[in-house]
Amino acid sequence: MSSGKITSVRRRSREVMKKIVWVVIVVASIGGVVLLLGTRRNSEPKYRTAKVDRGDVTQTVTATGTVSAVTTVAVGSQVSGIIAKLHADFNSQVKKGDLLIELDPTPFQEKVNAAQAGLEKANVDVRNTKIALERQKALKKEGLAPQADYDAAQANYDSARASSQQAAATLKQAETDLKYTKIVAPIDGVVVARQYDVGQTVAASFQAPTLFTIAQDLTKMQVSADVSESDIGTVKVGQPVRFTVDAYPDRNFRGKVSQIRLNATVNQNVVTYPVIVAVDNPDLMLKPTMTANVAVEVARVRDVLRIPNAALRFRPEEKASTSPEERAANLGAGGGTAAVARQVDQSRGGGGPGGGAGGAAGGGGRGGGGWSGRRGKTGPPTEQTVYKLPPVKSEPDPVKVQTGISDGRVTQVVSGQLAVGDAVVTGVATSKVDTTGSALPGAGRGPAGGGGGRRGF
Repeated sequence: MSSGKITSVRRRSREVMKKIVWVVIVVASIGGVVLLLGTRRNSEPKYRTAKVDRGDVTQTVTATGTVSAVTTVAVGSQVSGIIAKLHADFNSQVKKGDLLIELDPTPFQEKVNAAQAGLEKANVDVRNTKIALERQKALKKEGLAPQADYDAAQANYDSARASSQQAAATLKQAETDLKYTKIVAPIDGVVVARQYDVGQTVAASFQAPTLFTIAQDLTKMQVSADVSESDIGTVKVGQPVRFTVDAYPDRNFRGKVSQIRLNATVNQNVVTYPVIVAVDNPDLMLKPTMTANVAVEVARVRDVLRIPNAALRFRPEEKASTSPEERAANLGAGGGTAAVARQVDQSRGGGGPGGGAGGAAGGGGRGGGGWSGRRGKTGPPTEQTVYKLPPVKSEPDPVKVQTGISDGRVTQVVSGQLAVGDAVVTGVATSKVDTTGSALPGAGRGPAGGGGGRRGF
């Protein structure tokens, strides 16, 4: 091959390589521009919103309590002995006066017999001393007996009479003890507990032992709930109550506050007051000692504007270009961090002891826990800031509102530039993180709020 042809081939090869390089550069540049634009577009925040609506808002105080019969009687024994017969058992329906237990009457019958013999002997002594006294009285009248003999006969007669009275009392006590060997029901009701069996010895030396526990009329029950001192001021006699029990978690039972007792309980510096709730139990589904998750309705408003509590917690992220004055204005618009913290605390159930536990039990333990928490707040309206997202804008506008009571999920709007159907921001959704914005640490996530108050009912 000639040198001219070789040179021509090399020149064409270099031109082809230059074209390939330029094509690669152009494609890379276009890809970079597209990637940059896409990244910027994706970095723009996408807001999660909820609609302002109308409806009812009910503020409740939550607590845990125990179901019990209105009247419960512990049946005991006045005397000691061996159980000979049982006439009632668990769940037995009894009437007042029905025989429940018979103790072995043998030793008590023997005491009665001995007391009767003692009384007869005492009566004989009374008759003999009376005859002697009459004789000494006649002799004294005739002047045939000294005064000392008459006085001795009178003393013997008086002593015999006292002994007779004592023997009669002993007999009566023995007969009473014999009667106590038959233990009867003091009230109408149902036996809910039995502690002894046939053949066991009942010892009643120091205190009456409990043989049976009888509950009267289980169609009428009560719930004793321990309410925190921070919430007891809002609870009043006659307020409606709703509660659930673990045995029937999908059923709501209803009652009314019948009594607020003054005997407070202090447990680890937490003060609680017993609140008694009267409950009808016609179908006998409620049983003694069940754990109840109680919600006392302390305030209710109807047909009002409502916004999710998450909208009250939302705060937009600060941009780098935001001036200190603008940041201060944004912070102050909603009442400051303290105001946000208060609203978060209110939506979390009022900060009752153990409020972080959440769940159907309202944050308390079973039975002994006595947790209590309040949803929302009482008192005058509070000024706060929410962020409304207009349909034609990509950034939300802050709106000041006056808020009222809350049920832990939604809050009443008393006044403000909001209307039904307005979209309020509840959080920021990105490709990697879904958050409610700059909510305070510990605040619940999402429109349902968070925290320890129960969300039931």
